[in-house]
Amino acid sequence: MENQGVHSWRNPWFRWSLVSLAVLVILSVLVGFVWLPSVHKDFSATNLWDAICRAAGVPTSWSGATEVKTGAASTDVVLERRMVRVPEGAAVGRGATLALNCTMCHGAQGMSTSDAPNLSGQYPEVIIKQLLDYKAGRRSHALMETLAQTMSQRDIEDLAAYYAYLPKARTAPTTYDESLPALVRVGDPLRNIAPCISCHGGVDQKLGAPWIEGMPKEYLVGQLKAFKSGARRNDSQAQMRNMARPMSEQEIADVAEFYSRKASPGQRH
Repeated sequence: MENQGVHSWRNPWFRWSLVSLAVLVILSVLVGFVWLPSVHKDFSATNLWDAICRAAGVPTSWSGATEVKTGAASTDVVLERRMVRVPEGAAVGRGATLALNCTMCHGAQGMSTSDAPNLSGQYPEVIIKQLLDYKAGRRSHALMETLAQTMSQRDIEDLAAYYAYLPKARTAPTTYDESLPALVRVGDPLRNIAPCISCHGGVDQKLGAPWIEGMPKEYLVGQLKAFKSGARRNDSQAQMRNMARPMSEQEIADVAEFYSRKASPGQRH
């Protein structure tokens, strides 16, 4: 009987090993150079070496440090407990005068009749932070940026004191049970979404988190979508962007609908 070598083509194990290796190489090339570039719209390889490295998930160059580009800071406002202290009467009165410039969008006494946010009863540190962000260009809105640029620190604090002095907008009465939208009540731990009520009232209120009961639905939807897309980025440590990014369109609508429910006149306090 003729002795067949291990590396002989007549050896079926050797033959099938070569065939399997060839098939694996062909499949790898097709996946790395055809399929992956077609599904990744940001595929930016400019030559064969870049394409090989991109497909393998390794750097194109190992020499030298590459410059890491970082985006602009989302906000440079530091929230302090002094921002929530009870304001003096003079500050409230002066803020009421300044608020005359705000009534067209935010309504008389801070209750909006459009898609602008209610300011009545808003926490003072929230208004202070947002105005400072507008002033520094950390939050974008043509009119608000222009107005904030003209305001001094005292103007901002007095305006915040006035609106904080006014009664809060309230939604229709509710009990925090299973009838609430799940994201409002318990969040979604699997997607790292905290419950809304843990920061925005109902159970707890976090320093700097706005009062959102009674807000216009269009405003809430717009802001959640802006956080989701990254168009708005003045949230500290990207907290709201991280919450909104996994939310679906329907979940955004449900949360906005819940917080925008109207209370009867006797329930506003």
